[in-house]
Amino acid sequence: MRTLELHTVCESARCPNMGECWEHRTATFMILGDICTRACGFCAVPSGKPLGPPEEDEPGRVAEAVERMGLRYAVVTSVNRDDQRDGGAAIFARTIEEIRQRVPDCKIEVLIPDFRGDWAALGKVMAARPDVLNHNMETVPRLYRRVRKGAVYERSLELLRRAREMAPDVPTKTGMMLGLGETRDEVLQAMEEIAAQGTHILTLGQYMQPTHQHLPIERYVHPDEFAEFKKLGERMGFKHVEAGPLVRSSYHAFEQEEAARA
Repeated sequence: MRTLELHTVCESARCPNMGECWEHRTATFMILGDICTRACGFCAVPSGKPLGPPEEDEPGRVAEAVERMGLRYAVVTSVNRDDQRDGGAAIFARTIEEIRQRVPDCKIEVLIPDFRGDWAALGKVMAARPDVLNHNMETVPRLYRRVRKGAVYERSLELLRRAREMAPDVPTKTGMMLGLGETRDEVLQAMEEIAAQGTHILTLGQYMQPTHQHLPIERYVHPDEFAEFKKLGERMGFKHVEAGPLVRSSYHAFEQEEAARA
């Protein structure tokens, strides 16, 4: 990571599972720089104006890192780049292609932003054929204005639906954080709406406040509640639900992909 000047969301977002995932040869790369053009209330990634355009050689550096680390599953995510015409979709596509060329056996999951509803940009990513297409809903509709600045709940739902339509054989995935003030009924309603898009994989985890400047934790969700949401989600039709306090979007990603294709 250091010699190739790469960023990982594992570190930038202060994920509690980094050691476990890396030990299992899974890592999440953050492309398009380390400055996000949005300032979401939950996220530890720095926000502001990016210093320059995306680095054209970044896809090749990511592929080299995947090879040198001996990964069997690579997750590629990014900051939001609303300053770019396609939101960075072309760099996502090239990163998938470069990894495929260098490490053909490595599975690739992309965790993408909403591209501001640019479906042609989404098409670029889907045309590159990731093994899993992930886009996180993050929270329930009522909390969007406070939690996901610049995002639209309905637009994110539409992204999941359109991704399924563009590549029906590519599993789709999303995740939500709990503990931000949502109610049980709101979570279940959102889960039903996500399932209605044909989404295969759902992750549910406890929101953890990165710093005192970020949104406060409204409550800690009991593990039994996560277990209940998992059971109810499976009844709704999700092929796999990963739910628990320390669950993050890429936690057990390799196993999730296998379950979605079973």
